[in-house]
Amino acid sequence: MRYKSQSVAYWYFAVAMVLFGLQLVFGLLSAAKYLGPDPLLYILPFDVTKTIHTNLLIVWVLTGFMGATYWMVPDESRAELHSVKLAYIQLGLWTIMGVTAIIGYLFRYGTGNKLLEQPLPHKIVIVICMLIFLYNIGMTIRKAGRFTTTEGVLLLGLASSALLFLPALLHYENYTVSIFYRWWTIHLWVEGVWMMIMGAFLAYLLIRLSGVDREVMDKWLYVIVGLVFIAGILGTAHHYYWVGVPTYWLPIGGFFSALEPAALVAMAMYAYAAIRRSGLAHPNGIALHWTVGAAVFTLFGAGLLGLAHTWPGVNRWTHGTLVTAMHGHAAFYGAYAMIVLAMITYALPSLTRGRPEKGSSLGYWAFWTQLVGMFGMTLSFATAGIGQVYLERIMGMGYLDAQLKIQVHFLMLIATASVFALGVGMFIYDFFRYPPRAPETAGEGTPVGDNAIPVQ
Repeated sequence: MRYKSQSVAYWYFAVAMVLFGLQLVFGLLSAAKYLGPDPLLYILPFDVTKTIHTNLLIVWVLTGFMGATYWMVPDESRAELHSVKLAYIQLGLWTIMGVTAIIGYLFRYGTGNKLLEQPLPHKIVIVICMLIFLYNIGMTIRKAGRFTTTEGVLLLGLASSALLFLPALLHYENYTVSIFYRWWTIHLWVEGVWMMIMGAFLAYLLIRLSGVDREVMDKWLYVIVGLVFIAGILGTAHHYYWVGVPTYWLPIGGFFSALEPAALVAMAMYAYAAIRRSGLAHPNGIALHWTVGAAVFTLFGAGLLGLAHTWPGVNRWTHGTLVTAMHGHAAFYGAYAMIVLAMITYALPSLTRGRPEKGSSLGYWAFWTQLVGMFGMTLSFATAGIGQVYLERIMGMGYLDAQLKIQVHFLMLIATASVFALGVGMFIYDFFRYPPRAPETAGEGTPVGDNAIPVQ
């Protein structure tokens, strides 16, 4: 940790870890409801547990993005944050918003707009938090007078995320219109500008962990950003199959959705090339595992599995089934959860006292257990979804009758999800078992990674 203000990242990471743990609790509870009987039916019905599960995912990942940004920007700009006080105010508002939103969902207080269920007062707080965040980061870069490509891509992704949240503030009485504009936020987040954020973090980590030339990483980053803009924006149309838009959107959405994996292939290629060049020389091996794992699992979950079911000819059968859950879980975990965990693992040796930079065996167990668990969950959703499509949409069986036929797959889902939860539990325990370092100790010793790979 070169700069005292970087210590604020620890508290963002800590909040993210708590929310991550809560997300798993509600996820397991939602999966268990498929098996029945449900003793919590009238206290925590499925629609409530699923809403909390999905919203916690969004909130904890964004919290991780914020913490990772507050770590990365001072390091890239070579300057202290503009205002640590503002960063803590932002964290306080953000946490209060998240907690009160979850409590509200328990009492059915929400908009019902999937992934954007937050009531208007909560959405206004989100806007305020994002404005504080962007102002703090922007002023830090401006005062430092040093602006790297990775910072530029990161800032563009964060600012675009804030801008694309604006459609979520609008209310439409017509549900079809509401769903149409919902994708302007959700798709353009998760398959557009968030990929830019992920690419910026990936480039930063590869520069620090592999020692690859910054100019090479910058060029790859330009390629990825270009592909994301071209494919991600027009690829939004693959969600329009059921929304009543003109039919010409279907081939457009299908074609550009098919191009989206190209950016992910490029991401995996540059990660592999960077690691091959470095020869795995960096002592923080766990961070390296998470970094490369994020690139590869993103290609699998977001790229290949996304392409497998978003083509219009396939999507007409799979839309809204458990096949979508297959793609969603693998894609979100690979692209966003893993890159946040990579940033956390890289920064923790400097943010905490007594933590060895090379990590511990528990850290490696956490990595592989999560990976095995998520892969098993993906297979469980896939087999259940294929069965659901056949029974419901080809054989014409009713929804509840079909669910009874595929129940066995949810036994596998809960088993593999439990393995995944064990891995997450190990990661969270490993996170909290070392106390945070006091900001006054910043700059003592060598910064993370500099004893192995020179900073460029």
